[in-house]
Amino acid sequence: MVKISHLSTAFDIAKKISFHQKKSYTSIIVKLSIIATAISVAAIILTLSLVNGFQQSISNKVFSFWGHIRIESVNGSPLQKNDSIVNGLLKASNQKIQSITPFVSQSTVISFKQDIEGIVALGVNANDPIPFLVEGEKLTPSKDSLMKEIIISDGIAKKLNIPLNENIKLYFLNGTNVQQRKFKVVGFYHSGMQDYDQQYVMIDIKSLQQLRNNFTEVDGYTVTLKDAEFIDAQKDIIQAQLPHNWVSTTIPNYYPQIFDWIGVQTINRNVAITIMLIIAIVNLITCLFILMLERVSMIGTLTAMGASNGFIRQVFIYQASIICWSGIILGSILGLGLSLLQQYFGWIQLDETAYFIKTLPIKIVPSQIVILLFGTALISYISFLLPTLWIKRISPAAAIRFD
Repeated sequence: MVKISHLSTAFDIAKKISFHQKKSYTSIIVKLSIIATAISVAAIILTLSLVNGFQQSISNKVFSFWGHIRIESVNGSPLQKNDSIVNGLLKASNQKIQSITPFVSQSTVISFKQDIEGIVALGVNANDPIPFLVEGEKLTPSKDSLMKEIIISDGIAKKLNIPLNENIKLYFLNGTNVQQRKFKVVGFYHSGMQDYDQQYVMIDIKSLQQLRNNFTEVDGYTVTLKDAEFIDAQKDIIQAQLPHNWVSTTIPNYYPQIFDWIGVQTINRNVAITIMLIIAIVNLITCLFILMLERVSMIGTLTAMGASNGFIRQVFIYQASIICWSGIILGSILGLGLSLLQQYFGWIQLDETAYFIKTLPIKIVPSQIVILLFGTALISYISFLLPTLWIKRISPAAAIRFD
């Protein structure tokens, strides 16, 4: 009796029956299973990359416009500018806050020639970077001259036919009086979010403070963090430092409709990944069952030669491992390749009015890819144990006669 004991022999048998059989359908089954596994893995990688990129792009757009945290009064009344509070918040943040800037906003009417439009003037610090600026230049500090500077969206410019460097008028309601101010359009911005682009224009904060006859009054502060990951923790730290009538609110809580919509994408992602994993596992288990049925005679022969059930099970687990890892590696190359092509060339375009972005965004997170690869392999190995339990129920005599 020949006793087979070396695991390397089991691996050699697995390789031979997987790729070197010309008189059976084994190699075709193996190749189809590898392709199916590769497609599933590639689909999961693409799903992860697309959802990550989409969530990050939309979040960053909102954060770029409004910061991460907003500080206002409890009852919505204006605040008195307080540099000591701002400096205290910066120190308490442990260098996690990038900037704290005051803002003032006021409803107004923009007029150019015969066209008018109701908008909101957002007062910001002059010389600060303007998010999404696509043409022109940023604001310069207001002077005592009658002509001041304004940045409008390209959507408003197109709607009212306003060219760059043209003069426009803004009409402000101050009590019972309407005050007119002239502004020079020095830049266009484009965020892709129509609700913002059609509503907001940006001017020097001092222009709005001048209308109120109070240069120490602001509507609130915009807090921009270095990393959005700390937004909730920093919100609590900020709130602990604020006066009793001041309140800090995270932008996701301020605009829940946008961030709830972003959160739904995580659910969609998880559902898609679960479906792809189930397809991959069912495919591998089915393939292994077919391979075992085709090799019943071999199982009987090995058993008759003295091979243990564990050894025979090891042969088929090795064979399934070859299929699994071949599919995972090919799927990783395909998924990462397609993701990188989209990331660098942006071939797939979106309807910006519906998705807020023009180009389908991609964000590859290496840790997610590693977890995916080894998680898929681990689940596959556990799944392989089920069909191999059938081996011990095979009679060697019957198996050898099996046709």
